[in-house]
Amino acid sequence: MAVDPNRADIQRFVQEDPGGPVVMLNLVRFKEGGRASYAEYASAVMPFLLKAGGQPLYAGDGSTALVAESGQSWDAVLLVRYPSRAAFLQMVEDPEYQRISHLRTAALQEAVLQATSPWATSPKP
Repeated sequence: MAVDPNRADIQRFVQEDPGGPVVMLNLVRFKEGGRASYAEYASAVMPFLLKAGGQPLYAGDGSTALVAESGQSWDAVLLVRYPSRAAFLQMVEDPEYQRISHLRTAALQEAVLQATSPWATSPKP
């Protein structure tokens, strides 16, 4: 299962950039014993996140899935806002960040890392 973006993922992320801020949706499933490694990563990533202008919006444990196929529940959900996709890329491409990224990779069995864009107006019911 994928836990890290590949070159094609990064290229598409850049090409599809609508401009402006981005909120990254993180859905993670831990490997056996991976929660401790992820906690270490979460602590180590904060200086990089703040340097990039990132702001954690929400982090919490997954709970009961009301609507989901089997296997679609997640151990944790995180939302992080960045001023731009470029700021996010600058963070993950930082050589110092690369030295800690193995903690995230080692912790995860599966992940979704999805860029989101705000709606221009409130959705109509």
